[in-house]
Amino acid sequence: MRIEPYNSEIEAQMRNFYQSLSEKDRRRYAAIEAKKLGYGGISYIRHVLNCDDRTITRGMTELESPLSAQEKRLRQSGGGRKSVISTREGLDEAFLGVLENHTAGSPMDEKVKWTNLTRETIAERLKEESFDVSVTVVDQLLEKHHFRRRQAFKSEAGKQVAHRDEQFQNIERLKQSHHEQGNPVMSMDVKKKR
Repeated sequence: MRIEPYNSEIEAQMRNFYQSLSEKDRRRYAAIEAKKLGYGGISYIRHVLNCDDRTITRGMTELESPLSAQEKRLRQSGGGRKSVISTREGLDEAFLGVLENHTAGSPMDEKVKWTNLTRETIAERLKEESFDVSVTVVDQLLEKHHFRRRQAFKSEAGKQVAHRDEQFQNIERLKQSHHEQGNPVMSMDVKKKR
């Protein structure tokens, strides 16, 4: 059975691709193409790619043995683009500055911190500080600085208390007064859990 040759455009693309590969990948590519064609494939591919028979037969041998872990790597260890967090100077400080007045913590665990800002809002505020970052980078910053996102919710409706709004207005007035005097303000939830 005679091999049906590829058209000249396909052959040109094959040669172009073959030239873009490393020496080892050229052997393997030539071997795969020759195997696809079956009998007579080696001489046809040798002609198309302008390579030696031994190149193709060596590639066929290599294809029969599994790749080592080193051969599977495309990059050297530690290669690739460095993260924005490690390369942008001042990003950590700007991030912490954005969260400064939007940070709270757990009264039960001092390591737990959270913010009420959305990731998009943090990204927008960082952009105002000349750090144009994505929400993915914001996620990485939140994780790096041990922040969690907190969403308030109630599992059951509370009872109505007379003058409830007055107590919160008084608390807000006291907080503002202390803040203006430069004193720290700490908020605690002292509701008894059942």
